[in-house]
Parts: sequence; structure tokens; C-alpha cells
Amino acid sequence: MKELINYISSRLADLYGNDESLALAWWILEELTGCTRSQLQFGYKGTKNIPNYQTIDKIIVRLRQNEPVQYIFGHTLWCGLDLRVSPATLIPRPETAELVETISNCFKQPQTTLDYPVRVLDIGTGSGCIAIALKKLHPEWQVTGMDISADAVAVARENARRNNVEVSFLQADIFSDETEETFAFRLSPFTLIVSNPPYICESEKSTMRRNVLDYEPSSALFVPDDDPLLFYRRIVQLFCRSSIRPSVHSPARNFFFEINEAYGNEVQKLMREHGCTDIQLIHDIYGKPRIIQGRMAWQSRGLLCPRRALRGRRPSQTV
Repeated sequence: MKELINYISSRLADLYGNDESLALAWWILEELTGCTRSQLQFGYKGTKNIPNYQTIDKIIVRLRQNEPVQYIFGHTLWCGLDLRVSPATLIPRPETAELVETISNCFKQPQTTLDYPVRVLDIGTGSGCIAIALKKLHPEWQVTGMDISADAVAVARENARRNNVEVSFLQADIFSDETEETFAFRLSPFTLIVSNPPYICESEKSTMRRNVLDYEPSSALFVPDDDPLLFYRRIVQLFCRSSIRPSVHSPARNFFFEINEAYGNEVQKLMREHGCTDIQLIHDIYGKPRIIQGRMAWQSRGLLCPRRALRGRRPSQTV
């Protein structure tokens, strides 16, 4: 196996660098042999799937064309989940795993007692990664994911099945009149709204890698330069309306967003203008503002993540 590792990494090093090409080499061999890295390192004899150079070369060609390895093999491991991915869905990122962790930690605090069911709406669910991860961590929650893409919804439903969780997925356009007139109000009992919407400005394309630009769905990535808060504005307009009041069965509405690091202050201002309070801007493990959470001002028992729940990450401010 050492020879194969050296062969793969040497063919990719000029494009991906030494560390990433070595990681890709191990990934390829794990996929082709069905063995773990540890098994391969210690000469595991239980597999008959010894890859040949012809198969490896086909994969190398695709990688050298900047195709993400996750798309080549059709799945990825993320947050302990085995998720199918396709060009119809984004590849789940570590930053989004931090969003899931932040939400989960907020609802796991010992002093937190909820006398209402947690009903989650994941807007722009894509592969379903957020919705499925939250349901896996909190089986008692009622979780729904929505996306405009029928192909993405199909992938999300398959991912729920392969990870043995029950999550409802539906196709809907957050900007449609039908959504505004019926969908948001029908779903008003939701107590937790989470979204990792498109938030990269078109002008930022020049700084991005080809494996993202050429293969991942642009509709799930980019927003116009002149309206970077497009999705956040729509969500808070729909779910912060004064006509949508909490019932005795759902007295709280909490919002969690993944954001563009350049627009943390603007998203906070937007949420304040629509009646949100207790807003926190949370930095990711790289020190970049990445997550915003808040709740409706009229909630009497909303849930705010205590600072100690951030596990070393620092909220830059509370509004």
C-alpha cells in the first residue's frame, strides 16, 4: 500500500500540495479497498479489493480536473453521518458542523427545561445535513427541511434513510407568493429556524477554488453583490411577523444562521429591525464571525445559548 500511496500523492502534489494530496491518497485507497486507514497501515489481509493502477488513474484524472473527491465517490463523512452528495447539493463544511454543535449545545444545558416541543425548520436544506444531524442528536425533536431544488430534496430524503432518522423534507421556494401566503403561516408552530443559505457575493468568485466553482451548485452558494442579505431578510420577514404569534404549544422562536464573515453586523441589524432580541454573533474555530443566533422579542421563554456553551469560541457581542 505504501507504493500506491506514494504513487497517488506524487501525481497530485503539484495541484493540491503535499498534505492534501497525501490525505486524498488515503481517502482513495480506503474507498477502493473498503478498509480503514489503520487497517491499511498495519497490512490488513482481510480485503480482496486490491486496487489496480488503471482504476486509480481514472480517479486521478478527475481530481486533476478539480472534481471534488466527495462527488467522485458520491458520499462524504460529516458530523458522524455518512451522507450522499451530488452536484445538486453542496458538500457539507466544517463551519456548518459548528452551527449544528452550537444549536445542540444550547438545548443540552442542564438548567434548560423546555415545556414545549422543539420543532425545527431547516431552510435551504441541500443534502439534509443540518436537519439529519440535529435529529440524530435529538431524536425527540420534530425536524423539517425545505429546499427549492427537487434533486436536493431527493438526496436529503435518501440521506435520512441511510442514517436511520425520520425527517420530513419538502420542496418549496422561500421567495414564492405561495410560500408567503400559506407555507410560513402553516409552519408558524416551528420553534427553531435554522439556515445556511447562499451568502457568498458574486464578486468573491475570484478568490475561490475551481473545485467549488466548477462543480458545486452556484444557486446554493452565491448572492448578488447589491443584496448580500437577500435570504436572511426573506426568512426574518416571513417568520418574525407580528401576525405569527407563539401558541401555548410553541412559546418560543429561535433563529440560527450561518453567515458570510463580512456581514455579521448587517445581519444583526436586520434581525433587530424585525423584532429579534438576545442576538449573539459567534466566531468559528478560525476566529471568523460565522454564526448568528437570536430570538423573537415577544418570547417569554426563548432559549439563548449561554456563553459557556460555546466551548472556547467567543461571541463577539450580544445585542
